[in-house]
Amino acid sequence: MPRPTRQPAPPKDPVAVVDPPRPARGLVPAVAARGVRGALDGLTAAAAQVGRTALAPVAAPARGLLAAAGATARARVGRGDLDDRDSLLVRDVMPVAWMVASLWFRAEVRGLHHIPRDEPVLLVGNHSGGNVTPDSFVFALGFASHFGPERPLNVLVHNLVSAYPGLSFLRRLGTLPADPAIARAALDAGSCVLVYPGGDLEAHRPSSQSARIAFGGRSGFVKLALEAGVPIVPVVAIGGQETALFLGRGERLARFLGADRHLRLKTLPLSIAAPWGLNVGDLLGHLPLPAKIVVQVLPPIDLRERFGDDPDEREVYDHVTGTMQEMLTELQRRRRVPVLGWESPR
Repeated sequence: MPRPTRQPAPPKDPVAVVDPPRPARGLVPAVAARGVRGALDGLTAAAAQVGRTALAPVAAPARGLLAAAGATARARVGRGDLDDRDSLLVRDVMPVAWMVASLWFRAEVRGLHHIPRDEPVLLVGNHSGGNVTPDSFVFALGFASHFGPERPLNVLVHNLVSAYPGLSFLRRLGTLPADPAIARAALDAGSCVLVYPGGDLEAHRPSSQSARIAFGGRSGFVKLALEAGVPIVPVVAIGGQETALFLGRGERLARFLGADRHLRLKTLPLSIAAPWGLNVGDLLGHLPLPAKIVVQVLPPIDLRERFGDDPDEREVYDHVTGTMQEMLTELQRRRRVPVLGWESPR
């Protein structure tokens, strides 16, 4: 697509890159916090049992519907095309996106200066917020505001996102199917690629585990970075798991109904979310609570410079997840009140 000869200046950058100093102890005592987490874990177990019991009479029809949905999704998903991304559309949606991010999520994206300006990188993030993932939206907006919409950013998404009716426009905003070959092609073409190794397992973890990196041992991103010869840039977000009350992943329910076979979903989560109340599967999404979203970009990791010419994938995986966990723990410690997201003063 031809580009105009003159580009207007991008909207005001809604990101903050100055990190606050180490704050004082939060408002909620540690004992009370542990009690709340224990209560949530108990509620999670009870809700999971209720869900399995309630769905037992309709298990057969539900399996049939999931099988039909899986067949339809496979028919609708196409191969990722790097030319689908339209920087002019990205620029057009930025003002509205900026308003949503600023007014609803009070979003901050810090540390974007860590991303090299003149080379592709593999951005590795933690995933939160169920099927409505505000951390992806907030980071993509911060990236486009900081570097300009012309710099390509591709976000790898589950095939269901690409196939879902009404969401095909996301391809024009830079989403690609979560396929290693497609990701490698994007990196080779000079794009920055954002991956979420934890996928649905992490996005649907209970709210009591919101400060936990949960990649589930998925280390394919390490192999991808090594083969493409690009650095890994960790991206750590907090707040997404406060946009609803997530009760559990529903992994047993997913296996029971065959969602893992038909839809490549390891989870059929249980949550309490608007406007549904008790939400099973989150397949229709939900209205997220206006939780404050904070995204922290960490310095790039050159794998061969740090780990030698033949890095051990497990060692790299442990280092990346450990580094991200340290930052997520710190962001959680700074956060004085959930949803509101208040941080201790300087």
